Amino acid sequence: MKISSMTVFTLTALCALINPAFAEEKDDGQGHDYRTFHVDGNIQYGKIGDSYTSDLVMYLAGNQFMVMADLIKDFQSKNSDIKTVYVETIPPGQILKKQLLEQGEIEGQKTAMNPDLYASVDVNHLKKLNSKGLMNEHMIYVHNKLELMVARGNPKNIKGAEDLGRDDLVQSHPNPLTEGIFKFYGSEMLKDLGLHDKVTGGQQCKSCWAVPGKTWFTSRHHRETPQRIEDGEADVGIVWTTEVAHAKNEGRAVDGVAIAAPYNKQEKVAYAIGPMTNGRNKDNAQRFLKYLATKEAQNIYASYSFIPATDEELTIKPLAAK
Repeated sequence: MKISSMTVFTLTALCALINPAFAEEKDDGQGHDYRTFHVDGNIQYGKIGDSYTSDLVMYLAGNQFMVMADLIKDFQSKNSDIKTVYVETIPPGQILKKQLLEQGEIEGQKTAMNPDLYASVDVNHLKKLNSKGLMNEHMIYVHNKLELMVARGNPKNIKGAEDLGRDDLVQSHPNPLTEGIFKFYGSEMLKDLGLHDKVTGGQQCKSCWAVPGKTWFTSRHHRETPQRIEDGEADVGIVWTTEVAHAKNEGRAVDGVAIAAPYNKQEKVAYAIGPMTNGRNKDNAQRFLKYLATKEAQNIYASYSFIPATDEELTIKPLAAK
């Protein structure tokens, strides 16, 4: 029997009412895109006002959401005077345009325009901030690569990225407006394969059918694509390889299909992070950057299938304007 997304949402909500810990465990982003980590191990969700008051405030590319609990716990264990760390994990383009360059609101609440650190999968986002006088330095701290997410057991026998040209597949991909994974990498891959127009229909939209009944563009792909696949609403989606690993570790009914190099963009996908010049906690930001370069931090990312950065990349460097 097929269970709809609405039914899943309703059951999740009921379970959360009975046992709040259920929501914390099962919610991969729904309300957990905004988390405050306390040094005593407590984690609060959706406390947007903490972006103005926490000892360290970070706005990070959303596809590393699964790493944060382990990473911040380890960081705070080594820096116990940093009692609160506020972390936002949503598409970096959305952060840049709607929160750093203009005042943004989340659920009707204004959010701080001056986080201590900002990270993106596209260094040009950081260069844009440099041109505005908002960021002067950066480093590359981890890598990733593209993969295809499919239903458990791969019932459609999808063998690689070339199969995205098949007419019998319903696809779910990150939107090209705010999701860097598609804007900078997925779309390029499809162009390299000569499939871009067929798969996207030339559309630029989010939460929409780019090709009616065939290609859905998500709003937050790390939440929507696995759910659509589990609900039988999609056969395949472009994701990060780390998201396949996380979903499988969570017991979700999905599998991954590797994308061959160079189409997986492994040589290009680099996560860049830098301190904001107007951040409130400059010393704490530098301490976190130093921590990211440690073996402990790199090993935590690697445990979630991220690819560690080199020692050279983990050196803070000046940032040139775009």
